[in-house]
Amino acid sequence: MFSQLGDRLQDIFKDLRGHGTISESNINEALRQVRLALLEADVDFQVAKNFIARVKEKALGEEVLRSVTPGQQMVKIFHDELTILLGADAAPLNLSKPGRILMVGLNGSGKTTSSAKLARLLKKQGRNPALIAVDLQRPAAIEQLATLGKQIDVPVFTPDPSEKEVRRAAAASLQWMEQADVKIFDTAGRQEIDQPLVEELKQLRDFLQPQEILLVADAATGQQAVSVATHFNDALRITGIVLTKLDGDARGGAALSMREVTQCPIKFAGVGEKLDQFEIFIPDRLASRILGMGDIVGLVEKAAEAVDEEEAARLERKLRTAKFDFNDFLAQFKMMRRLGPLENILGMLPGMSNVPGLSVDEKQLGRIEAIVLSMTLEERARPDILNARRRQRIARGSGRTVTEVNDLLQRFNQMRKLMKNAGKMKRTLRELQRLHR
Repeated sequence: MFSQLGDRLQDIFKDLRGHGTISESNINEALRQVRLALLEADVDFQVAKNFIARVKEKALGEEVLRSVTPGQQMVKIFHDELTILLGADAAPLNLSKPGRILMVGLNGSGKTTSSAKLARLLKKQGRNPALIAVDLQRPAAIEQLATLGKQIDVPVFTPDPSEKEVRRAAAASLQWMEQADVKIFDTAGRQEIDQPLVEELKQLRDFLQPQEILLVADAATGQQAVSVATHFNDALRITGIVLTKLDGDARGGAALSMREVTQCPIKFAGVGEKLDQFEIFIPDRLASRILGMGDIVGLVEKAAEAVDEEEAARLERKLRTAKFDFNDFLAQFKMMRRLGPLENILGMLPGMSNVPGLSVDEKQLGRIEAIVLSMTLEERARPDILNARRRQRIARGSGRTVTEVNDLLQRFNQMRKLMKNAGKMKRTLRELQRLHR
């Protein structure tokens, strides 16, 4: 989402770093461009103005003007202020008893899905969550929540179909699943915030006395998201924000504005459609990614969660001994896909956002997987037996051409050859070291 803004900011700072010394005029020109970049990214005008004023105050201090590396100092100041704008530190949930979370937001913001994603995350953390459907306006929302609950193995309370009173539905849910230590209430939304919606949510809040009121906001809606957040906060005093669709291609200004406008922390971010694509929002990591510094800590955490250490070690041994076959290739491929969209993963590496034309064709990866899955177990274990007739069958089974099958086999054999040569070189070096001793 932030690639456009990130590219603009990185170009500005690259130019700034090119100056041996920095003057007040250099800083003013750079900040003018930064302000334009922020406004183009849909950052609220007043938020952008205040942000630039804070950066300018620090930038014109002696620390930058007399620094050996003034350009780098400017980037640091900008990073620090951007982190503060986004909330400084990750904001934890208040899960003290009775552990009630009210999820609010407009229709289409991803409220129901985010409720299930949050329940999955809490369950993974050792909690015992339950989902409560209190959206009596949209029957499909109740069905959707029940379906999502089954997928993540979390109990879901569904009100009586004849029930029309939200407060009675909520009261009935409190007698259910008493062993749940966190209850997540998925409430009704509207196309736009109106008085009936506000009154219904106020009654629900006053009755439940929730520890958390989380506003689910679609980050792709730009300036409107800031307006929606302000209205919900004025009406309900929200305790946090869940930003959805951060994997989209919108300009991302909402994320930079909402924390400042509402003074409520962004607590979670939806980074994809899948139920595991939901993250605790950590401001300094997002600031680093926007400025092209990557997010190595986040990448390591993703890898630790998705990669089986024993399986990874086994694959490494097979690679080193050049005994790597298509079964291993498939295992490695699936392990890699569990990390999430590869373009997002590459974006977490420092400097990769500066690489021109950085993109990964996920469909092409799917086509490669289809070719391997169309092989028999014997063919995967012994790629050398793949003659012309077998290749034609694999092409038909995967819906690809024989040329594509041949291309994959050629690249696979090249990789195995490289691994074999690397193994020989390593053995030769060890032998030379032994003789030298």
